[in-house]
Amino acid sequence: LGLAAMTDPPHPEVEEAVSLCHTAGIRIIMITGDYGLTAESIARKIRIIKDKECRIITGADLDKMGDRDLTGAIYGGDVIFARVAPEHKMRVVSVLKNKGEIVAVTGDGVNDAPALRLADIGVAMGITGTDVAKEASEMILLNDNFATIVKAIEEGRAIYANIRRFVTYIFASNIPEIIPFIIFVLSGGKIPLPLTVMQILAVDLGTDMLPAIALGMERPEPGIMTEPPRPRKKRLLDLPLMLRAYGFLGIIETIACMSGFFYVYWTNGWRPGMEMVGSGIIYQKATTMTLAGIVAAQIANVFACRTERVSVFKVGLFSNRMVLIGILGE
Repeated sequence: LGLAAMTDPPHPEVEEAVSLCHTAGIRIIMITGDYGLTAESIARKIRIIKDKECRIITGADLDKMGDRDLTGAIYGGDVIFARVAPEHKMRVVSVLKNKGEIVAVTGDGVNDAPALRLADIGVAMGITGTDVAKEASEMILLNDNFATIVKAIEEGRAIYANIRRFVTYIFASNIPEIIPFIIFVLSGGKIPLPLTVMQILAVDLGTDMLPAIALGMERPEPGIMTEPPRPRKKRLLDLPLMLRAYGFLGIIETIACMSGFFYVYWTNGWRPGMEMVGSGIIYQKATTMTLAGIVAAQIANVFACRTERVSVFKVGLFSNRMVLIGILGE
């Protein structure tokens, strides 16, 4: 009965969470004060360790190793650190950070506080964690469940992706707002301004805001946890985002709205080489067509921005109800 009471089995969902970490390019290293064989048994049970061979390094072993040897041990295969002291945990974290890794450390005791503080992200246990561990951490797990960390990573990736969707959607409408003005200037005024100032404000303040905000509530895209972690130096506004917004989506919107503008003049008898009237009912209809073209294209654009890897039909056209409400508002 005593042996049974000492058993502390892992949560059933931890094995799946560990598997998700592996597919997401996140490595898990066990550092514990427990006996080495006990740690290895648990690590194999939840699939942290997959290889037949696993190196167990104790605190005494660490004291005899230089940083180069320690780095080689960490990157040389599966490794477990057992019977370690607080300074040993800090040393492992330091070696990983020196290699450019982003390190998250979990812990609950006073002896974990130095490593929690040194890590990029310290994660303390909310139930069993000491006040010292919580104070040293950036994040506290309210349910003391490792799977919650993985869920938080997925949510963090989704938030980052949603910010990029928001920016792409907003930037795409800038091109059909700018190009009509450029056409007006380059033509020396022979082609009237296809979009008035009030219409530009209507696009920016009236039609774009609600769908853009709705994109911030998009659920994690399928396969988001199969992608490797983004590089530390990766910019939010990178070249692929700018090319997609300005060089692809924005150009499509511009063609759509300018086609509508010229179509109104064409159906009213205008032909290339003839003067285009810059006032009156025809001009008002033409600028209205430009505005309507941008709004219609932005409705399509919001669906295009909802996903980056898979078709929007796969995630569901109506899965984000806030987007539908945003479109109605638009």
